[in-house]
Amino acid sequence: MEKLYRAILLVGLALGLAATAHAELPADYRVILQTENFPPFSIAPQNKRFARGDDIQGIGADTVRELFKRAGIDYRMTLRSPWSRIYGDTLSSPNHGLFSVVRTAENRALFKWVGPLAHYDGVLLSAPDKGLRLASLEQAKAYRIGVYRNGALNAYLESQGLEADSALNEQENVRKLLQGGIDLWATAEPAWRYYAKQLGVAGLETALTFHTAELFLALHKDTPDEVVGRLQTAMNEIIAEGYAGCSKTPEFCYLIRNRAIPSGS
Repeated sequence: MEKLYRAILLVGLALGLAATAHAELPADYRVILQTENFPPFSIAPQNKRFARGDDIQGIGADTVRELFKRAGIDYRMTLRSPWSRIYGDTLSSPNHGLFSVVRTAENRALFKWVGPLAHYDGVLLSAPDKGLRLASLEQAKAYRIGVYRNGALNAYLESQGLEADSALNEQENVRKLLQGGIDLWATAEPAWRYYAKQLGVAGLETALTFHTAELFLALHKDTPDEVVGRLQTAMNEIIAEGYAGCSKTPEFCYLIRNRAIPSGS
């Protein structure tokens, strides 16, 4: 009888460990995903400020779809503005996620993270035919700089001791640059090319490439670890495979080429 009891106990312990290793989520579990227009990572049709589901294109959106498909987790995806609103939603609302987010010392503890999805380079652009070339951000302090108010580059410039004229959107920065309201536009490569093309602007010149930032999926801090673990495992598989996420836009595969599996994941 004692041997039988021990056998039953061991079987029960093994089953309990297996359940812990891959805990079941509620049948109706769903993550509410949000993003904003940030080409080529997230793009709405006709440059609209709102889109849902498969209408949202871009290498970031495609990668996130693949993550959730592989992880077997349901989701709903919406593109909307402003960034401050959807960032706040993810901070305050359980089962919410936001992409593409730069992870910083200031926001690292506010969310749970999956990634990296991709990267971009921060650049300073000048108006056509200015011939302006800089060697460092220190030199840029002598010029008037415009930047997107809610973007990670604004925070980065502040951390480097630069004061910038912030705008509500990147299109406003393009207009300021051409009209002489600013000398340099701090923006993301290659996102700025979409905004310039949208406004029919050509010939902008890169004065300095100054920063490389990785982009992540940020999840509400109370997101179950099971969800984060499944998604990061799927992300690691995608990274190991190479180019999943940019098959529709091979010209942007370089934005995911140097992704590395995070240590400890």
